[in-house]
Amino acid sequence: MDPEPKKRRFPQEKHEQRRRKQEQFLKKVDKAKVKKEKEEEESKKFEAQKLVDQEKPMKEGYTISVALPGSILENAQSLELRTYLAGQIARAATIFRVDELIVFDEEGQGPRTTEGEFTGIGKKGNCCVQMARILQFLECPQYLRKAFFPKHQDLQYAGLLNPLDAPHHARRNEKVPYREGVVLNRPVSAGKGSFVDCGLVKEVQIDRHLQPGVRVTVKMDKGTKGHAVSPRAPHTDAGLYWGYSVRLAPSLSCVMTECPYSGGYDLTVGTSERGESVDDHDLPSFRHILVVLGGLHGLEAAVTGDPKLQVSDPQPLFDLYLNTCPGQGSGTIRTEEALLITLTTLRPKIMQSGL
Repeated sequence: MDPEPKKRRFPQEKHEQRRRKQEQFLKKVDKAKVKKEKEEEESKKFEAQKLVDQEKPMKEGYTISVALPGSILENAQSLELRTYLAGQIARAATIFRVDELIVFDEEGQGPRTTEGEFTGIGKKGNCCVQMARILQFLECPQYLRKAFFPKHQDLQYAGLLNPLDAPHHARRNEKVPYREGVVLNRPVSAGKGSFVDCGLVKEVQIDRHLQPGVRVTVKMDKGTKGHAVSPRAPHTDAGLYWGYSVRLAPSLSCVMTECPYSGGYDLTVGTSERGESVDDHDLPSFRHILVVLGGLHGLEAAVTGDPKLQVSDPQPLFDLYLNTCPGQGSGTIRTEEALLITLTTLRPKIMQSGL
């Protein structure tokens, strides 16, 4: 059987087909041109904003520090309950934008670091170390925890705790101006900075060469580029809460004398049921406020256990000594409850008086 002859096209049909192809080609060219112009415009805006940000003066802003004894974990009957209690402290600190959490030893003999192994860690181990380690673990973004926290008995149940859901705990597909990351041990050309794991699909290349394994705050640029900034930059430049730091203090006196801020704490507040009613006091202006809570036996136990303090009454140690829940219905208020009550009652006063 002979094949069908090819259909012959008339000159008019060929001309129409050629015209349609030209129109389609011109549309593609115009579309590509518009896209390129849009990208160039966005790039110019980004560079202009970058220059503005660099010239903008940084405002330090006020800070909130909270100190509490690690002995409160001794009231918990199991490692699970200890972990949950520490998680409550972390959640409260995050909700009220606390900048520094200090865990102190009421007996005046506590360690200063969570590094290393401590005898008997667990149900009857060092409460201060255990609390500090759990607080640090929860503050760290989930995608960085394997890099900074090896497997440890103190953290056995930490993965079951409610997440902090703080701004620096960004999800993989979330577009945010800043991210926390860990510097990777990857070869890079001289002057090309470092590669950082910021919890994204691809690593981020930053402008500075840093030691591998270091945690760094990254201001995200276009694509997978960024530059290292101070951990306070998200707060001072963008008003974002960027988590809390954790400090171990061997005694109550060290809580105040080892302040990390220049000039120290300019307002100290002690809390006790024997203090003056919080309703009768306004806070003076401050830059760095320290709020101290006691344990099961109050701040008196911490004063008695500190050999550097020559007083028996805690009140003279503080600028203000307040009862943040006057007329309480229960005979006792647990420290984790007192933390929420205190931060709730002080919040409007802090916002009004903080510089």
